[in-house]
Amino acid sequence: MRMLSRTAAALYWLGRYVERADFTARLVEATVRLDALSAHPAGEAAWASALSVTYNSEGFAATGQSVSQQPVARYLTLDMTHAGSIVRCLEQGRNNARAVRTALTREAWTATNGLWLLYANRSSPGGTAATLNLVEGVMAEARGFEGAVHRMMRNEATLLIQLGAAIERADNTARLLDVKYHLLLPEGEQVGGVVDRDQWTTILQTVSAVTAYRWLYSEELKPANVIDLLVCHAELPRSLASCVEEVVELLNALAKRTGLQGEADRMARGRIARMQKTRSHEVIVSGLHEYLAAFIRENAMLDASVARQFRFI
Repeated sequence: MRMLSRTAAALYWLGRYVERADFTARLVEATVRLDALSAHPAGEAAWASALSVTYNSEGFAATGQSVSQQPVARYLTLDMTHAGSIVRCLEQGRNNARAVRTALTREAWTATNGLWLLYANRSSPGGTAATLNLVEGVMAEARGFEGAVHRMMRNEATLLIQLGAAIERADNTARLLDVKYHLLLPEGEQVGGVVDRDQWTTILQTVSAVTAYRWLYSEELKPANVIDLLVCHAELPRSLASCVEEVVELLNALAKRTGLQGEADRMARGRIARMQKTRSHEVIVSGLHEYLAAFIRENAMLDASVARQFRFI
């Protein structure tokens, strides 16, 4: 257990940073497609929403650059001065992986290093095609890392990486859905119109849920169905319900291996009990923004309780 105490934080944050880089890459890809490839380009609104989802609106505004594809894509992908950019996430992930190198398989380390090398010494994401190639490379390497972790021995190292990823994934999905519901539709556009549908489709693309939506819902794209899918359907790996379940399962597995059980376990079990009673139509009626804001706050509290329970701090 003493070894775990020294390395737990690095393993957990390795999972979080790789997941964060992957999500940002997905968001940039979906925004490029919405802006450049849609029949009704969303332009500034699309890139403003990408900044809002990643909590970067104020930081980007301080640069004085225009809210458009080239500057925002660079800020979110390659800006070394921006702590939330993909390149900084990959740098932090690689640093954490190096600190626990002996806990990783060669395959997992190679995938982490490969992610970093994709972005090392790059100064510009380029135009539309080059930007798509850049972020798709991150997504492919992140899938390789995830696969490598799944093929590792199911010990504390693997479980902590997956726990970090699950908590990060829950936060990302909640923020993505909250920003759409609150901010995305440009002023003067019709709810349910072409622009609105394009933006909801972009959300499904960001969380790899376009096909899942078609399987589950026979009707055309409707915001209420997207909300139902991303909040309540545990079959979708990036849904809130799935992330909540996964966190409980991982904490249970860690408790069996380490003997550490406490505040984080109680919080996670309480959250899954509430999630199992959650119905999307009730959430919409009572206030989706309020529900998601509370979920994000609780997720941050769970992150802090994990740090205390596993002695990160």
